[in-house]
Amino acid sequence: MTITLGVHRSNPSLYYLSRLEYLEEELAKVGEQGRFHHYSDGTRTGALLADGTIDLGGTGSTPPITAQAAGHDLVYTAVSAPRPDHGALLVRADGPIRTVADLKGTTVVLGVGSWQTHLLAKALHRAGLSYRDDLTAQRPTGTEAERLRDGEIAGWVAQGAELVRALREDQVRVLIRTSEVITDRSVFFTRRSFAAERPEVVGAVTAALQRADRWVAAHLDAAAALAAADQGGELADHREALSRLPWLLEPVSAAFVAEQQEAADIFHQVGFIDRPIRLADAQLPQLAETVAAALEGSRSNGQ
Repeated sequence: MTITLGVHRSNPSLYYLSRLEYLEEELAKVGEQGRFHHYSDGTRTGALLADGTIDLGGTGSTPPITAQAAGHDLVYTAVSAPRPDHGALLVRADGPIRTVADLKGTTVVLGVGSWQTHLLAKALHRAGLSYRDDLTAQRPTGTEAERLRDGEIAGWVAQGAELVRALREDQVRVLIRTSEVITDRSVFFTRRSFAAERPEVVGAVTAALQRADRWVAAHLDAAAALAAADQGGELADHREALSRLPWLLEPVSAAFVAEQQEAADIFHQVGFIDRPIRLADAQLPQLAETVAAALEGSRSNGQ
């Protein structure tokens, strides 16, 4: 059997794993082979799992919630450590927006359906505002920094190298640091049937992801060069962005599930998902021990 992992550039662990040999090495230990399916939009991950195109994927915090709400029977496998400096909500440095409440009636650009929706919806909820009713959310077009400077938009949720570049070059300031609102973890998940039938494969994939993370942490220059060549932008910006990530995977915790449940409840309240969901349904208790052992084994072996 060949195990297929979904890869898109917004999930750094999978992005780098697809450029290394660790997946084949770890899957060989359980008698399997691996391959990667590349796609551009991480919000499609749940649908790709459901139709069998991929066997395991990774995104930010929002796509698994929307996938579960769409009726896909998924299971969380592992999460990254919190990423406090991965992203931020930016506003014009000399503009009128001073608090989240000031966003009422404005336009904010963000990756709709990504972790950025979680960040903005929760920040607005805390301020007594609604993601659905109190602002207009627009998808990025590549001109966000210019539009922000010109006052066309009030806010922009930026991440990674684009955030580093914006803070270095543009007249912007941070209105919300991600860590002030959500933990912003990378999230890995699979079909329930796959997790139940092949837990050892999920463990092997998790060990491979951890090895890829360790490689990046130890080779920031090489990793940044790969990203710059593939995605464009300045090498130094990519290196700085990579240095801000934790490069550490963890088992799914009760605290993570609680944060996801809170997000799901807010999403349902504002109509971003059309039905309530129970996050506990996306867990497979017998998988947790396998994943924890895989992560511990990878760390103990120094891989």
